[in-house]
Amino acid sequence: MTTIVIFKSNGLYKGFTCAGHAGFDQSGKDIVCAAISVLVINTINSIEQLANENLITDSDEKSGTIECHFPDMINEKTVLLMDSMVLGLKEIEHNYGNQKKGRKFFELIIKEV
Repeated sequence: MTTIVIFKSNGLYKGFTCAGHAGFDQSGKDIVCAAISVLVINTINSIEQLANENLITDSDEKSGTIECHFPDMINEKTVLLMDSMVLGLKEIEHNYGNQKKGRKFFELIIKEV
């Protein structure tokens, strides 16, 4: 299962972690993992290149872990990009959160820190 935790403080984004593999299908055919990966990686790239935001990232492809933290208060563009990512992730959770035989493939958690 893939779990994404969005960290907020007083309603403001502080970062997120993405961990695990969805296990919806075999590697290379897992549409849930692919959708999550595209949203997360595109959001990180967009925040860096389009919003010119200061962020700290770390990833481990083998374990399927991506971490992104904002050391400073983020700008409006970054807020919009994060809102967009969360919107897409909520749709994935709605459509694939609980599928085959009650098994959960994806969970989105928004955590106040």
